This record gives sequence, structure tokens and C-alpha cells, in this order.
Amino acid sequence: MATHLAASHVGSCCAPTADRSAPAERSPEAVLPRGARSTRGQVRVPAGDFWMGDSHGDGYAADGERPVHLVRLSSYLIDSRAVTNAQFAAFAKATGHVTDAERDGVSAVFHLAVQAAPADVLQRAAGVPWWLAVRGADWRHPAGPRSSIADLQNHPVVHVSWRDAQAYCTWAGKRLPTEAEWEHAARGGLDRARYPWGDDLMSGGRWRCNIWQGDFPRRNTLDDGHLTTAPATAFQPNGYGLHNTVGNVWEWCQDAFRPTEYAERAGEEAVVDPVASEPTGTDEAQVPRVMRGGSYLCHDSYCNRYRVAARSSNTAESSSGNIGFRCANDA
Repeated sequence: MATHLAASHVGSCCAPTADRSAPAERSPEAVLPRGARSTRGQVRVPAGDFWMGDSHGDGYAADGERPVHLVRLSSYLIDSRAVTNAQFAAFAKATGHVTDAERDGVSAVFHLAVQAAPADVLQRAAGVPWWLAVRGADWRHPAGPRSSIADLQNHPVVHVSWRDAQAYCTWAGKRLPTEAEWEHAARGGLDRARYPWGDDLMSGGRWRCNIWQGDFPRRNTLDDGHLTTAPATAFQPNGYGLHNTVGNVWEWCQDAFRPTEYAERAGEEAVVDPVASEPTGTDEAQVPRVMRGGSYLCHDSYCNRYRVAARSSNTAESSSGNIGFRCANDA
């Protein structure tokens, strides 16, 4: 199956989109039995109201971060950290699951991180040339075939598509969070704040998250200590006990992505437990899915999406070296 990479949306460093020349072979959920419900590693987020969206005017109009609107959520559970390489390895060993990136034999790697022979670097992504299609890049080899996760067991798993994330959740007895659940949990109780810790990016001259420092995309000064992923529990957790809800890796949410979602559901009354409706007449693999939180590549000169309100998306079959996920559960 031939795979090409293209920009996920104009002006975004987020992650390239997989453009496959043949339809997806199967839906991972269809072949895995659902595991017994598990709340391991999860924290309880209390029921309550919060204001969802960009209260500061920082966002991109095309992302649909406005209008800010009142959301009322039931209590739920969510992982305190992103799913790690060690956790995903246990899933792969138990189920034999083959990720979309492994099936295709290629995935997207940031150009400064590549560990591969020149012959394995197939192309630059159209519109986002710092992303390279690398043969043999996958969750076990996040920088390419010459890399491994031997020393990255507690780092977030990457090169997982939304479909791979769904398969893991099925096996683990969990589910992906809705977009509203993700934002509420990521805020840690600080309603309308720009970041999980407040409105200022740095605190006492220290970095609070893993994002880009320097001149994007050519030079990273590594002031926060990381070129790519940081450990899943790096940096101080927010008020609900969640680590790295901004920066590090993008996190898949359950919802289909629509830039008009907020405008269509905002009103005088709080919207209760919202989730975007599923599109019809579209191949499941091609449905755009919400990604939240930004990644180690975000920088205010180009992609100011390391904010709690920031939204982005990619197709359900796409993968790259900066997309991971965390799980949720009903309370």
C-alpha cells in the first residue's frame, strides 16, 4: 500500500496526514475482544461546569476554538499520563495488534530526529517539509529503523493512529476521552486559564511543559531538556493530577473534528456531556478526529497550540512521531 504525506491543515506544524492509495484493510475494534473494565492509573474528575474554548483570543479561527461556551460534565475517570511504550508493548504482545504505521511500513518523523539510512527517507511532506516519510518508522522505532524504545519505556507511545488508540482502549477496558472531557481534565480546575497552571507560560524562569525553544524548525536550544518526547510523568501535574496535558505529544480524543462544532452547540444553557456526531458517508479511516494538547514541536512563532483550549485534527489512519493518547472511563 503506497502512503504519501501531506499537511494536515494549512499553517500547521502539528502532524502530516497519511494519504493512502488503497482503502484501510479493517477496523481494529472489529477483531479484538473488549477487556474487563480497568481504572488502573486513572484519576477521578468531579462532575461540574466549565467554560470550554479560547477565552484569551490566542487561537486560530480555522480551528474553531470559539465561541467559549458553558459545558456541564458528569464525573468521569481519565489516565493521569499518556499511554507509554511499555503499556503499548504489553498490548501488542497480548493481541498481536499491527499498527497502521507498521502495516504501511512508513510513518512521519521530524527531520532533526531521524535515525535511518538515506535510502529509508522517502519524501518530505507536502506543505510541512520538516516532516519526513521514513520507511520502518513505527512505535517500536520512533525515529526510524535505527532507533528503538529500549531507553524510552516510560515515554508516551507515538506513531499510533486513532484506530490504534481505539484498539488499545478496547483491550484495556477503557475508552478515549471526549474532547470536552479532555479539556476539562487538562485544565485541572483552573477555569478559563491559558495553561494547566495559569496564564503565564513560564514559572520562576522554568519551563512547565515540553515544547520547542529556539528557531523553528531548524534549531532547538533544548532549554526544557528534550528534542522529542519527554517521559510521560515529566513536569509537575495539574490540579487533577494529570501530567503533560500540553506539550509533549498530541492526544487523540473520541470526537470527530468539525471547526463549526462550538458555534453550533453554544447557547444560553450549559451543554451536557457533549460529543461530536459521527459523520456519515465517509470511510472511517478518513474521518478527521480531534487531537488535543500540542506537542514537542509547538512554538509560538508557528503553532501556538500548546494551550488547553487549542484544537487540531488528523485522519483516523494517520500517525507520526508526535501523536499519542491517554484513556478515560465512565465513573
